[in-house]
Amino acid sequence: MSLSFKGHTVVVTGAGGGLGKAYSLAFASRGANVVVNDFNAAAAQKVVDEITSAGGKAVVNTSSVTDGEAVIKTAVDNFGTVTILINNAGILRDKSFKSMSDKEWDQVIEGSSARLPWPIFRKQKFGRVINTASAAGIYGNFGQANYSAAKMGAKYGIKSTAIAPVRALSFSPRSPEYVAPFVLALCHPEGPDANGKLFELGAGFVAEVRWERSEGAIFKTDASFTPSAVKQRWSEVTDFSKPYYPQSLTDVDSVGKLEAAKKLPSNPQSTPEVRFDGQTVIITGAGAGLGRAYALMYSKLGANVVINDVSEKGANAVAGGKAAAAVCSAEDGEKIVAVALEKFGGVHVLIANAGILRDKSFQAMTKAEWDAVIAVHLRGTYKCCKAVWPHFQKQKYGRIVNTCSQVGIYGNFGQANYSTAKAAIIGLTKSLAIEGKKYGIIANVIAPSAGTAMTSTIWPQEMVDAFKPDYVAPVVGYLTSKDNTETTGAIFEISGGWAAQTRWQRTHGHGFPHTGPFTPEDVVAKWKEITTFDERARHLVSSGESMEQVIENFNNTGNDPNAFSDPEDSTLVAEAKKHIEQPVEFNYTERDVILYNLGVGATEQELHFLASTGVPFDWLPNYNPAKLLHGEQYLKINGPIPERGSLINEARILEVLDKGKAAAVTTIVETRDKHTGELIFENQSTVFIRGAGGFGGKRAGKGRGPATAANVTPKRNPDAVVEEKTCPTQAALYRLSGDWNPLHIQPEFAAIGGFDRPILHGLCSMGISAKHVLKTYGPYKDIKVRFAGVVYPGETIVTEMWKEGSKVIFRACKVKERDAIALTAAAVTLVDEAAKAKL
Repeated sequence: MSLSFKGHTVVVTGAGGGLGKAYSLAFASRGANVVVNDFNAAAAQKVVDEITSAGGKAVVNTSSVTDGEAVIKTAVDNFGTVTILINNAGILRDKSFKSMSDKEWDQVIEGSSARLPWPIFRKQKFGRVINTASAAGIYGNFGQANYSAAKMGAKYGIKSTAIAPVRALSFSPRSPEYVAPFVLALCHPEGPDANGKLFELGAGFVAEVRWERSEGAIFKTDASFTPSAVKQRWSEVTDFSKPYYPQSLTDVDSVGKLEAAKKLPSNPQSTPEVRFDGQTVIITGAGAGLGRAYALMYSKLGANVVINDVSEKGANAVAGGKAAAAVCSAEDGEKIVAVALEKFGGVHVLIANAGILRDKSFQAMTKAEWDAVIAVHLRGTYKCCKAVWPHFQKQKYGRIVNTCSQVGIYGNFGQANYSTAKAAIIGLTKSLAIEGKKYGIIANVIAPSAGTAMTSTIWPQEMVDAFKPDYVAPVVGYLTSKDNTETTGAIFEISGGWAAQTRWQRTHGHGFPHTGPFTPEDVVAKWKEITTFDERARHLVSSGESMEQVIENFNNTGNDPNAFSDPEDSTLVAEAKKHIEQPVEFNYTERDVILYNLGVGATEQELHFLASTGVPFDWLPNYNPAKLLHGEQYLKINGPIPERGSLINEARILEVLDKGKAAAVTTIVETRDKHTGELIFENQSTVFIRGAGGFGGKRAGKGRGPATAANVTPKRNPDAVVEEKTCPTQAALYRLSGDWNPLHIQPEFAAIGGFDRPILHGLCSMGISAKHVLKTYGPYKDIKVRFAGVVYPGETIVTEMWKEGSKVIFRACKVKERDAIALTAAAVTLVDEAAKAKL
C-alpha cells in the first residue's frame, strides 16, 4: 500500500534547507500541500520553486516560529486548513555553560516553541505533530516535552511524536533523506501509532526510546528518615535488576508505598552521619512546602542556609539561626548568590525548587500563562545555576539538585507549559553534570510528589497530609552531600518514603540499507523491529553512546558490490571485494548445539554459539590453505540465539592488507534468521596467509571499534583465573561443528603448515576461554580475540581475566605445559543488568 498525502496540508518550520527541506519535498511528492517556513525567504522560495516545478503545491512563510499564529494563518489562507505540523526549526549556540550569555539561552529556548494549531485539529478531529529533539536533548542539553501534547490530543484524533534525528552532515548516509521517510510514515492517517513516543534516528537507523525506572527503596517515614539513612541504602535506589516501564504519572502505587513505609522498622543510619557543617546551601522557593522542608533539614545538619522566596513574609518566617533571606524571583540568581557570599562567604549547594502552576488546557492557555511558567521554572533554574557556576568551578566543588516533576517526565492533561519547562530542566541538568564532572560539580534532577501549595488545588487534603515534603528532603540531602561522589546527571522520582531512579532505554532498532530508496512503506514494514523492547535494548547515558548504532549503519549497504571499497586497495583486492557470495543457509538443532559445546569442553547446560562461513581466497597469489592462520576474531551477539532454527550467513570481504610476504584478509559474516530477517550475530574474522603477499595496496588497517581494540591487560594481578585441560581428541571432536580444515586432523597437512602435529582450532581455544569468562562474569554481547599462538590437543588452557567496568579483558596467557601465549588483545562487553535479568 502506497501512503498518499493528497488532501493534507503540512506546515514545516525551518524548511529552507536540511531536514526541513527534505520533509517538504517528501510530503509534496506524495500529494500534500506544503507551507515552507523559514526566516531565510530566498531559501524557502527555492524549496517552493522545486516543489511547484514538479507539479506540487507549496507556499512560503517567513514568520518567526515564535509567531505560530502567523505560520498557521498562511496554511489556512492558502489551503483552507492544516493537518500536519513538523516543528523542525531551531538554532544552535554551542557554548560551554560558563560562557553562555542570557541572550544565547533565550534564543535557543524561544526557537523551539512553535504554537500548535490546536483548535483546527480538534474541530477536524485529526492532526499530526512531530516535535524535534536531539540526542543532546535526551542525554545532555535542552530537552523537549512531547508527552503533554500527546495526552491532550488523543481523544480528538491528534497524535504527537518526538524525534531526535542526526542532522545532515558531510556524506549521503547521514543526509536528511534518511530521516524524512520515517516522519512521513508517522504522519499518515494509516501509519503506525506513535502517539507520545520518542525515536532516535539517522543514517537509516531508527529506534524507540522510553523511560525505565528502578524498583527503588522504601524508607520508614519517621524521624529516622535522614540523608544518612538514604546513604545506607543508596544501592537499592539505583538497582535496575527489576526495572519497570511507566507510561504515565499514575503508573506508581504511591499510596501503597506510603502505607508500606509506615509499617517498616526505623531506618538504619550510615556512619559517619551525613552533615553539612561549614557549607552554604541556597534553596529557591523556600518560604513554604518543599523548600521550607529542605531549609529546616539543612539547618539541622549544620549548614548555612539562604532562603529564597518572592514572599518576604514566607522567607523571613523560615530564616533564623545560620540562615539568611533573599527576597526576589528565582530569575535573580546573581542577587541570591550575592546574599550567600555576603552573609556566609561562599556557596556549596544549590537546590532549584521555585515554581508556579498555571493549569490550563493547551487550547485555552494564553501566551502570558505559558511564558510565566517557563520563566519561573526553566529560566529561574538556569539563572541560579549560572550564578553559582563560577564559584563551584573555582573551588572545584559543588552540588546541584534541580526540580523536575513526574508531569515533566510523563506529561499530563492541562499542564503543557509546566511539562515543557520541567522536561527542559532534565536536559539542562544532564548537560551541567557533563560539564561539571572535571570540576567536582555533581548535578541531579528530582521529580518529587509532595503535598504543597501547588498540589493542594488538585489533591485531596488527606493526600497532602500523607505526602509530606519531609519525605522528599532526605534524598535531596544525600544527593547534595560530600558523601555522594558518583551519582550525577541522574533523575530520581521521590514520594512518601519511596525513591527510585529513572533513565532512558532504547530498542535495538532497525538499520535500513542505503543502496535503494528508503520509503515510508519500509518503515511500516519494520515497525515491530523498530519498537520492540527485548533483551537487546540498551540504556544509554551520553550522545556518544547513542551514536554508536547510527555510525555502524553507515556501512549498511545491503548487497552493494562497492560496500567495502577502499581507495587504497590494489586492483586485485578491489575486484575481489566486489564478488558477492550467495547466502549460505544452514539448519541446526539441539544436537548440533550440544556437539559444539562438547567441542569446547562444555556440557549441554553451558550453551554458547559461534557460527561462521567463508569466502574463497584463491584469488590471492600463491594461495596455500595449509599456510592459512587465524589471526583475530570478533563476534557481536545481537540477541538470544535459539537452540534450533534456520539461519542465513552472508559473507563479504571487509579489508585486505598486503604484509609483504603474507596477506591479512578480514571477512565479515552476518547471520540472520531465515524467516524474520533479524540479524542474530555478526562475525569479523582476520586470517593470515603466508606466502600470499606482494599484490600491492594498503599495509595498515583502519580501526573498527571493539573489533580492533587493543584490549591491553591492566598492570595488576588478574581478578580471576580459570584453567582447563583439553583432551587429545579435542580437535577431532570440535571439527564436527563444521570446520573441516585438515590442519587440525592430518599430521602431514600440519607439517606443511610448519607444525609438528595437528593443532587445535583457534576458534576452539577461543570458545574454551569464552566459556571461562561466561562462567565467571555472566552473559556478554560481544567478544574479540587475537590468536597469538597455538594449542595442541591435550594441553591446558589458562584464562586470566580483568574486569574493567562493563568490559572484561582476558587472555589465555599461557598453554600451561609450554608457558606459551595462545590468545591476547581479548575482551568481552558484558550484558547490562536489565538485559541480563531477561536472559
